Order: sequence, then structure tokens, then C-alpha cells
Amino acid sequence: MATQDLISLLRTSTVDFDFYEALYRHFHSQPELSYQEAQTAAKAASLLRSLKAGYEVQTSIGGHGLVGVLKNGGGKTVLLRADMDALPVKEDTGLEYSSKVTMRDRDDIVKPVMHACGHDFHVTALLAAAERLAKMKDSWSGTLIVLFQPNEERAGGAQAMVDDGLYDKIPVPDVVLGQHVMPRKTGYVGCRIGNIMSAADSFKITLFGRGGHGSMPHRTVDPVVMAVGVVTKLQTIVSREVDPDQFAVVTVGSLQAGQTENIISDRAEVRVNVRTQNHEARNRVLASIRRIVKGECEASGATKEPLIEETTKFPLSVNDEAVATEVHKSFEAFFGDRFDPNTSCSTASEDYSILGSSRGKPCCFWFFGGTDAKTWDDVEMKGRLAEEIPVNHSPFFAPVIQPTLATGIDALCLAALTFLKTS
Repeated sequence: MATQDLISLLRTSTVDFDFYEALYRHFHSQPELSYQEAQTAAKAASLLRSLKAGYEVQTSIGGHGLVGVLKNGGGKTVLLRADMDALPVKEDTGLEYSSKVTMRDRDDIVKPVMHACGHDFHVTALLAAAERLAKMKDSWSGTLIVLFQPNEERAGGAQAMVDDGLYDKIPVPDVVLGQHVMPRKTGYVGCRIGNIMSAADSFKITLFGRGGHGSMPHRTVDPVVMAVGVVTKLQTIVSREVDPDQFAVVTVGSLQAGQTENIISDRAEVRVNVRTQNHEARNRVLASIRRIVKGECEASGATKEPLIEETTKFPLSVNDEAVATEVHKSFEAFFGDRFDPNTSCSTASEDYSILGSSRGKPCCFWFFGGTDAKTWDDVEMKGRLAEEIPVNHSPFFAPVIQPTLATGIDALCLAALTFLKTS
């Protein structure tokens, strides 16, 4: 079907936006941490079944993951994915429907919980797209899979679903599609061919000293000083070792040692996050981290070798050229100048591509904006976008509901129909 016909088809079907806006507020006010998305998953499964559209719903895949499969004749199999988990962030948006939730994390520590990355939008948009595409099933054929993934924030959900026999339970898709709400002007969509999101590697590094009295540092090996040396030298990797033409970020997000001021601890813990966009830079940065940590420990007289443990690992997200080209055609025709086909590769990371790469299938991912248009324009005019527009993972991250939600629904439906056989 020609692109214009596809757009006409899309515009013939809609959903009850009042219902889905209320659903979004529900999800936003009731976030759940990674590994604990039980109520979100149950709600999504219940709503899929309530559509009575023929979705075969399977739950508890790789934790709280679930899928709905709508078989509708011959044609391609298209997988649309949304992530469900929230973050250990205390919300400070002031919204009427803001989260007041606290949960115990996997370390049994009570944490505030917030949908500070927009996964509540992703779940709501995918449920609405599932209903909308089901209403249109007389006009397309193929198999539609809607997949709700747990544990994206800890980089384990996609792999866990695959390892739990995902593709023994559902058809292997011909294409995997997904999206993410971002701090961009609402109503706008961005995509690109090639790298779309960075690879990420995170580590917990434990440094071992010799503890003692704060008044007797000569009788100790101070792990705090050791850790400070490590942190300082890690900052030289990007500035002095990585080719300036290559992207890399090394962030120390946590340094913990000791409990009080007059005791020198016997160990320090440093948590490091790395972002890269090609294999050469990644290998160089990771090797440099190990070299610096071991060298600083030796220079400081550490009592034993440092312990370097990988905590999370996100793959580089790459949009397949053929798939992205077709998605671009549909998006350009539908969104017009609100679509950017050359958006920048994000420094953030995702694990959705494992759903495709685990079976050698192509993927395409795009971004849609959530910042109020007038707010964006005003702040942009002042040249203060970086300072005044809250980003993902901020306690102030609060995408405007509309037209953000409508844009996300449109994009999912349009991308799916690009590959489903329409008539």
C-alpha cells in the first residue's frame, strides 16, 4: 500500500484518549522498581484481554514480562516493545498524580520510586496502539506482537525474556520496533539510520586498604585516598586516551567508604558507568579503567587486588538501514516537518535490541518528545535548554500528556503498518 493510503487508513481509527490519559496517570502514580513490575504487568495483561480482539496473552516471561500475539492471516510478524520499570528517584514534579510510592529494592533498602524515564508513557502508548491496530485488522494481515518488558533500567529484561524461552512461546518477529520519550519538543519524532543509542557498561569496584584510628593514618592504608586517586585518574581516559573523533563518557556515580569521621575504613566502593558508540572506543576505555584501578592500588599499597565486578551491560543500539528507511518514509509522510530523520545518536542506552539480535532480526528505534512546546520555545530562545529542561532520570521529569501520548501511539501504529501487509 502506498504511504498516503497507509496514513489515510491510520486516520480512520482512533481510541478513547480520556481513558488512556487516565491510564497514564495511574501508571505514573503507581511506579514499580526493576524486577518488581507485578502490578503494572497485571494491569497491562488485563487490558489486553479485555479488548476481546484475539490477542493471545502470555505472562511471567523473564520475570514480569508479558506478550500479546494477534495472528491475522499471512504476512510479516512485527514486534512492538515497551518497557515497564521505574527508578529509585523521589519525585519532585508537583503533579497532582505524582508518585508517593516507596519500595524495598533488591538490597532490602526502602527507596522512593518514580517513573522518571517515561516508561509509563511507553506502556500506555503500546496498550492504545494494540487496541487501535486490532480495530483495523480488516485492513492488514500478518502477526502483531506487543511485548511489555521488565527490568530495562538494570539492563536485564530483554535478555531474561529471551533466556526464559520467549521465542518458544511466540513467533520470531521479522522486525523489532520500539520508542522512547525524551526531553524534546512534544509532537516531534526523531530517528536515524545506524547507531541510535550508546553502549553502556557499569562496574562496582571495591578497593581494599587497612583500617584504623583516624589519628593514626601511618598505621593504615587509606582506601578513601586510594579511591580519590582512582576517580581523578579515570577522568583522564576520555580527555587523554580516546580519539577526539570518537564518543566516550566515563562517569563515577558513587563513592562510598566508612561510617564516621574518626575511623579510617578498610575498603572503599566506587561505581563507574561508561558510554561508548563503537567497539574500538569501548575496548580502549574498559582496558584503561582496569589499568588505572590496578595501578593506583599498587601505588597506594593496597592489601589485596581490587575487585572489579560488572553490574550492567547495554549493547550498542543500531537501526537497520533497510528497516529504518521504510520507517522514515512513513514518518516523513505523516509527521512532516515534525520528523527528524537525522537525529543525534543518544548518549543513553537501551537493551531492546537483544529481542532482535538474539535471533538475527533487524531493529528500529526512535524518539518522541515530551516537553511542552511553548516551554521549549521560550527556553530555547533564552539559550538555556540544557539548564532548564528536565531530562530523563531527573526528579522533575514530567512530559506533558498531550500531544505526547498521541504522538507515541501514532508512531507505533504507523511503524507497525509499514511492515504488516495492508489492503
